[in-house]
Amino acid sequence: MPLDPSPLNSLGLPKPPSETRVVVAMSGGVDSSVVAAMLKEEGYDVVGVTLQLYDHGAALAKKGACCAGIDIHDARRVAEEMGFPHYVLDYENIFQEAVIEEFADSYLGGATPVPCIRCNERVKFKDLLETAKDLDADCMATGHYIQRKMGPNGAELHSATDSNRDQSYFLFSTTPEQLDFLRFPLGHLPSKEATRELAAKYGLAVADKPDSQDICFVPDGNYAGVIEKLRPGSAEPGEIVHADGRVLGQHNGVIHYTIGQRRGLGIGGLSEPLYVVRLDVDKKEVVVGPKEMLATRTIPVREINWLGDKPLTSRTEWHVAVKVRSTRPPREAIIRPISDTEAAVELITPEEGVSPGQACVFYDPDSSRIFGGGWIWRGY
Repeated sequence: MPLDPSPLNSLGLPKPPSETRVVVAMSGGVDSSVVAAMLKEEGYDVVGVTLQLYDHGAALAKKGACCAGIDIHDARRVAEEMGFPHYVLDYENIFQEAVIEEFADSYLGGATPVPCIRCNERVKFKDLLETAKDLDADCMATGHYIQRKMGPNGAELHSATDSNRDQSYFLFSTTPEQLDFLRFPLGHLPSKEATRELAAKYGLAVADKPDSQDICFVPDGNYAGVIEKLRPGSAEPGEIVHADGRVLGQHNGVIHYTIGQRRGLGIGGLSEPLYVVRLDVDKKEVVVGPKEMLATRTIPVREINWLGDKPLTSRTEWHVAVKVRSTRPPREAIIRPISDTEAAVELITPEEGVSPGQACVFYDPDSSRIFGGGWIWRGY
């Protein structure tokens, strides 16, 4: 088959920007606004889309969240300033069913869920991506700090240049098919300051807008308060128990505790610092113990999305680096596949505070490439 003689544009497509339609997922923040403005200035046929994920009227009072009422207004304003169409899609029901309900059930099960990953996986990179295709887009661009690079076997997922802004932990479940259609124009930038400089260059009103904080539907980080609203009566009292069996106190609901927590346990007067080492939902027990009990070496992982060139099960072992929390650097590990979607991950150096419900993301130790990841699923 002869090679296509058409030169590739900046998005890697073989046609002029003016003939390339790009749907930009606009959250109303500075990052996605810069992406839209940048592509519009380059001459692309830009269409902005913002998702209304929950009641934006109530969200107006919530600062520092994404997809809230003020953010929809800001996204629309950027589109008007830059002169491209903008649509707001009501995804409240989809978001409720695909993200919020699972978040509540997972939390009640003693896990520490990461709903932002599910939102990317089940809403933004699934339903929104299909909407982009329905709009005859050639690709969809987002403001995520991650890189898409072409390798010998197709598109690869790579960490952002700025490790402080890298969002690979939240995007490990991006499939090869999605990666073919997605673009991440900010992943190569050296810093967030560079993004804000671009926003100022384009004269965007959001240039100095603060970054979103916490989970968008969890005001002030009060997870337990949200769970109690979603599942009334779920915060049942129980005992705080030492790992050696001693009852140390009472609690007013397992949902108020997370693995690794030390402060706010309500069991003062002890000679040693104690941490939450396990949550026993069936017994309504918060189990505490010394810090060394938090150390975990072997992690069972399931629902794996594998992005390597060869199948996960093509080897008995994969020597990689893994992240078990978004705020921690990748650590040396060995993946031992059980099936195409399940594996045991051995950490060369034990990690503290590994919790079911969190993600375990796989990295190439010799490059910036991401090999996918999965969900930590059993209690410790």
